[in-house]
Amino acid sequence: MSNDAHARPSGHAPEALYDLTVPTPTHAERARTLVSRIKTGALCTLATEPEGYPYGSFVTVAFDEGNPVFLVSTMAEHTRNLQGDHRASLLVAETGSEDPLANGRVTLLGPCVRVDGDDRSARATFLSTHPNAAYYVDFGDFAFWRLSVESIRYIGGYGRMSWIEATDWHAAEPDPLADAAAGIIAHMNDDHADALPLYCRAFSRATDVTEASMTGVDRYGLEMSVVTAEGPRPVRVAFGEPVTTPEQVRTVLVAMLKTARTRLSA
Repeated sequence: MSNDAHARPSGHAPEALYDLTVPTPTHAERARTLVSRIKTGALCTLATEPEGYPYGSFVTVAFDEGNPVFLVSTMAEHTRNLQGDHRASLLVAETGSEDPLANGRVTLLGPCVRVDGDDRSARATFLSTHPNAAYYVDFGDFAFWRLSVESIRYIGGYGRMSWIEATDWHAAEPDPLADAAAGIIAHMNDDHADALPLYCRAFSRATDVTEASMTGVDRYGLEMSVVTAEGPRPVRVAFGEPVTTPEQVRTVLVAMLKTARTRLSA
């Protein structure tokens, strides 16, 4: 199973302001969500000359049931390397944070081999992600290659990291709210900032909070950063049940706000 312990306070860290057992995405789910939204990565192969050195290439990628698929030319150095040694890894990384090390990233390791010509899954998956590749997909010197994921290293920024079992990786699904999350977060912070402290006070241990901002939302709940005397602290509040659409998020948040007001006024 994934080791999520690094995401939790320990040692001399302040006591958590929320119940750490609330439903939370596993590292496998977080990693699958991350790679589902990124179309490029760094493919590392073992060089044939000079022999044995790691060789990094910038590539476009699509994911076929969790396994990276590439459309590469026989003239590419990484293709020649793979023909000599199938061992490879792919680094997929987020951008956006001012601090690059605060961004999430995933490294996938396993053998990378050329896809059999009768296997249409790789072609369909890649072209659905990269439709512009249609004009050269049938060139004679291009072929599909698939990396069969055997080991996964996930880093979700500072303090959140683990090795993920391959079985967990392949069983996990990307979060259905991934594409809508940024819009939901912006809407809540811009138009409903007054509701966020109420969620904290009613559904967590952050009972003295007067200011909060939403920092994340997923199928299981929302995450906030609250202002305390000790500085910013994270708070997570779970939904009553998993949701899959922005409309469901809105319905749940409205219901939770009504419950929070009732609890706090009692």
